[in-house]
Amino acid sequence: MESQLAAKGSSGGDLFERCKPYIAMISLQFGYAGMNIITKVSLNHGMSHYVLVTYRHAFATLSIAPFALILERKVRPKITFSLFLQIFVLGLLGPVIDQNFYYAGLKYTSPTFSCAMSNILPAMTFVMAVLFRMEKVHIRKVMYQAKVVGTLVTVAGAMLMTLYKGPIVEMVWTRHAHPHQANVVPASAVESADKDWLKGSIFLIIATLAWASLFILQTYTLRSFSSAPLSLTSLICFMGTLQAVAVTLVMEHRPNVWSIGWDMNLLAAAYAGIVTSSIAYYVQGLVIEKRGPVFASAFSPLMMIVVAIMGSFILAEKIYLGGVLGGILIVAGLYSVLWGKYKENKERKEIEALSLPVVVKSILVYEEEISDAAAAAAAAAAAAAGKFTTHDHMIELVDEVVLEKAKAKAFALVAAEESKGLELGK
Repeated sequence: MESQLAAKGSSGGDLFERCKPYIAMISLQFGYAGMNIITKVSLNHGMSHYVLVTYRHAFATLSIAPFALILERKVRPKITFSLFLQIFVLGLLGPVIDQNFYYAGLKYTSPTFSCAMSNILPAMTFVMAVLFRMEKVHIRKVMYQAKVVGTLVTVAGAMLMTLYKGPIVEMVWTRHAHPHQANVVPASAVESADKDWLKGSIFLIIATLAWASLFILQTYTLRSFSSAPLSLTSLICFMGTLQAVAVTLVMEHRPNVWSIGWDMNLLAAAYAGIVTSSIAYYVQGLVIEKRGPVFASAFSPLMMIVVAIMGSFILAEKIYLGGVLGGILIVAGLYSVLWGKYKENKERKEIEALSLPVVVKSILVYEEEISDAAAAAAAAAAAAAGKFTTHDHMIELVDEVVLEKAKAKAFALVAAEESKGLELGK
């Protein structure tokens, strides 16, 4: 009875462990959706987006820097001039250019539209990665065709959303939110709104381009900060805060724009800084480390759906046919790109596995034969190390190696430097 209860408890724990990445990413999308709604309300109440960006990254720096100072004090790399230059540009691309243009685009459009536009990020990043020779394209393979076609479909969706609004799409829950008397609108007001919508679309595209550029540059910078990601985030947020202050002083000449009280403006800055610039980065990093970037990116369209529902309830936001059609195209293109990327990574892992030495049938640890499963695990670890010889389908571990360590190395397919404690008999 006790063993059955223990087995049930173990299976329940395993199920929760498997569900953790899904719960984390879904929770993040709700966090991002809340940021879009709160920020839109704050901007509508007259808060300068330049000031919002400054306060946001000040909150982000203050919330994440203490953890970086304590947890990574022994592993931070030395800041050379080259690294400083990279961090400076990262702070300019992310906190300054991306966030200012995104908030400006959000101000001129709507939260749902802005979220839909942000879904072109994976496709735009893929194009830039190809240009910088970080990605290869073999056009005869289906996986690469999927990435190229997905990119084109995503761009088409973004262009449709930008150039065509169409009639209002009435949802079941918005029928009473948009009064019919609003149907008669002066022509001048419509023309002005269309111009603002186009301007907002261009701002959002520039923001996405800056964010994609940040991903490309961050790939190189992370090579130096692989063991100190929190420190890199803190430095980017701090550098972005300083640059945002300079930009705000140039763009806003009224001293009163800096004033902030216990109101929606403070909530928007604190929420965006702590939740979507600090906690989100940490959680997303854990998920990417465990399940990969493709898994993490696949949840981004959920934010658009959540924002569309929340925006129609809270802001009485109008949803246009062009936005719906463009959003569908963007999501379809996004998943085409992600599917191609998933297949590419799967093929690469299979090729790497095939290039390893053949795994043997049995294994000796301290001159004692162990199970086939454990043998395969330890032999795979040996294969990853690339240092073993076989005789009669037998491998002997003569060094004092703990079997659990060998298993961990096997399942993780660790690099040779992580397996240097493993020595095999000749």
